[in-house]
Amino acid sequence: MVTYSKDGSEGGERESPPDSHWVLLFFKGVAMGAADVVPGVSGGTIAFITGIYQRLLNALKSLHPFSLRILWREGFREFWRAIDGRFLLTLFSGVLVSILSFARVIRYFLEYHPIMMWSFFFGLVLASIVFLVRQTPQWCLQEIVAVVLGALIALGISMLRPAQLPDEWWVMMFSGFIAICAMILPGISGSFILLLMGMYSVFIQALSELNVLLLVSFGVGCIIGLIVFSHLLSFLLHRYLSTMLAALTGLLIGSLNVLWPWKQIIETTVNRYGKVIPLVQENISPYSYEIVTGNSDQLAIAIVVFIVGFLIVFVLEKVNIKY
Repeated sequence: MVTYSKDGSEGGERESPPDSHWVLLFFKGVAMGAADVVPGVSGGTIAFITGIYQRLLNALKSLHPFSLRILWREGFREFWRAIDGRFLLTLFSGVLVSILSFARVIRYFLEYHPIMMWSFFFGLVLASIVFLVRQTPQWCLQEIVAVVLGALIALGISMLRPAQLPDEWWVMMFSGFIAICAMILPGISGSFILLLMGMYSVFIQALSELNVLLLVSFGVGCIIGLIVFSHLLSFLLHRYLSTMLAALTGLLIGSLNVLWPWKQIIETTVNRYGKVIPLVQENISPYSYEIVTGNSDQLAIAIVVFIVGFLIVFVLEKVNIKY
């Protein structure tokens, strides 16, 4: 399996790590899955800060029709090695377990403790910005322009008015295709794209009720999206590493608008299950939050969980084991 150094150059063959490393990889997948079910947080960000992002892209782009030739001519063992099968299986097992396990937990915290939840992820993403800045090989005019454009794109997406699409299987498949492209980009949340499409509540409901048809349709869309988009993204990172990292940094900066913990609900809507959900929200100061909403600003606990989220990124960086 080919690897890339910080400057984007190709490395040599990779030795298989010991079993303890695969356990760690599984939990990295768990972290990615937990991030992916929260609007505004990207599993790609988790993959990047835990050091598996490039290998993930390399493994995904190896999934193409030509890899089936290896299966036909050389057998399953060589095919499995060519697509880095053990890596993908371990990582996405963690993602799947996390999504199925944490969906209800995160849904609970977002509903009953939103300030604490958003403060944690605000700290996580802010630290990720620092991490990406440190990883960018050079900072010239084009990197600065890329940061600004990335921030404006993410900010523009965050300000779009959510739509509402029908919850049919083909819509779920299309939603999976679009959302997964965002999920593997550090800085763009696939869940937030689902929110903009009006499909986030449908997706969470399908997870909670284990609606097989909708979940399988979504999964098929994700698989197609991963295979298609990973080739483009890997090419861009290989050819324009510094500019792409700068653009991803900008996307993270722009996504902070979504993650701001103190929000005033301007407009609501009722979903198909009869539940009132926020449609348009406005960021406000924590000092005016209690006056405007009548609820506690929870500033002290927000600062604590923000610091925890911020430090987690650098802890993950310190204990990171390269794959």
